[in-house]
Amino acid sequence: MSKAGDELVFLPLGGVGEIGMNLGLYGFGPPHAKKWLMVDCGVTFADPRVTPGIDLIMPDIGFIEEERRDLVGLVLTHAHEDHYGAVLDLWPRLECPVYATRFTAGLLRAKAIENGRQVWPEVTVVEQGATLDLDPFKIELIPVSHSIPEPNALAITTPAGIIVHSGDWKIDPTPGVGIPIDVDRFREIGENGILALMSDSTNATRPGRSPSEHDVAEGLKALVASAPNRVAVTAFSSNVARIRAICEAAAAADRHVVVMGRSMRRVIEVATDCGFLDGLPRFLSEDDFGHLPRDKVLVLLTGSQGEDRAALARIANDEHPRVNLAPGDRVIFSSRTIPGNEKAVNAVVNGLAIQGIEVITDADGLVHTSGHPRRDEIVEMYRWLKPRVVVPVHGEPMHLMAQAKLAKDAGVPEVVVIENGKMLRLAPAPAEVVDEVMVDVLLLDGRLLRTPEASNIRERRALAFAGVISAVVTLDDRFELEDDPQVVLVGVPTSDDDGETFREQLVDEIASAVESIPRHRRRDRDVVAQAARRAIRSHMSQRWGKKPLCHVFVVMTA
Repeated sequence: MSKAGDELVFLPLGGVGEIGMNLGLYGFGPPHAKKWLMVDCGVTFADPRVTPGIDLIMPDIGFIEEERRDLVGLVLTHAHEDHYGAVLDLWPRLECPVYATRFTAGLLRAKAIENGRQVWPEVTVVEQGATLDLDPFKIELIPVSHSIPEPNALAITTPAGIIVHSGDWKIDPTPGVGIPIDVDRFREIGENGILALMSDSTNATRPGRSPSEHDVAEGLKALVASAPNRVAVTAFSSNVARIRAICEAAAAADRHVVVMGRSMRRVIEVATDCGFLDGLPRFLSEDDFGHLPRDKVLVLLTGSQGEDRAALARIANDEHPRVNLAPGDRVIFSSRTIPGNEKAVNAVVNGLAIQGIEVITDADGLVHTSGHPRRDEIVEMYRWLKPRVVVPVHGEPMHLMAQAKLAKDAGVPEVVVIENGKMLRLAPAPAEVVDEVMVDVLLLDGRLLRTPEASNIRERRALAFAGVISAVVTLDDRFELEDDPQVVLVGVPTSDDDGETFREQLVDEIASAVESIPRHRRRDRDVVAQAARRAIRSHMSQRWGKKPLCHVFVVMTA
């Protein structure tokens, strides 16, 4: 039983109002002395148009960093990057206990070693269906179905009631590998109703139900069997059930599987250790490709999102040193295109088409299925759990609002849509936002983890848009120009519409601007630099229509 003054809150630092970067906090206790539980710690992938030069984006954990002495642990629901990808970078700031299943722990360790990490958490391995006692939270890992092995929902029991954190899930009785969703356990937990459900909203706009991995496996088997020549299949490397289905389809067609892609090999190694790929023939490497007959090979590779460094993109550009496809070969995209990747994927598809290679996508047949629930499945979860409160998470605003309406139509008593940084009190009732914390993001910029301001992202965008012009102005002991200004243009057109070079024009413009300054004022370097910058930007705006960044260096020879 909770004591007078205790409250139970939910505080998302990422993953609400966006797809990716999932990090949820549950707090219980008096308003200023809560114990905290963290669920997931993920990343999102950077858009080079918005954050040029950035590799990954992750939540700013400043709030829980200050509360880390009261952080009882981090529980990972599964090993997708948007749920566990920030652990290696952020855990050293927390040094809290970490709990995960064997597969998730194995992938985390393999990733740390591969990336040369010197420090990573010692993960406590927890079996699906097991419970953790992290006072005041008792957590049960309930098996669900998703597009990766060992995914879990969390039933979090507190003195104020039970919360179910759905994680990523779908209803699939035939998931291909691992344990299917434990429907009976959800029904048992919800027999008398629960306090709240934090519910995956990714597919809340889509009617019906998501197809089963078994159905996709049948579709892939038919496509591999009917191929007259080479077959290449690209899929998300973390989808071990899909990897198994592709390999079984290859075996049925008497084909050897050649594996390409570092992340694919890493997942296969961990999945093999966990027993998920038992009974399959031996995997071959790309060095074996050239020794296999065209009708006896299946290439399993990464690159389904058009990544320019991935093997599939190099094959599409006919640039791979050891693997090439020819007219009449078949490439199957057993994946979906993540929003924002359409151009990159289309470039790969077009590159393959130019070579006369047949391309099959999910528009041509059932070669992929989502790992997230559609509307009928979400409503079924409501029926099992009978939550008093539903909080849509894991989705952009349109997904959250779609689930909110779905929950209200299904008769859920309270439905609350929140944003990252909003602290939602779940108990005592009613559910309402009671506080707000500052939320930001951290950018992985090479080896540096910085805020957007510290990474100078705004300046980088300006550089990408209009380039940079650097100039050196040298003044003699009489504060006259000793020589023509030196001008360097980077990322700027070399000449205007009349064919006159911008560099020569700017030499004259800078000289005129400096000479227009009264000589006694030229003693001030800042005055000279400012005049030169104004001249550069004004001239380029008139003749080009853009204002580049400007760096002016003033040298005094006196």
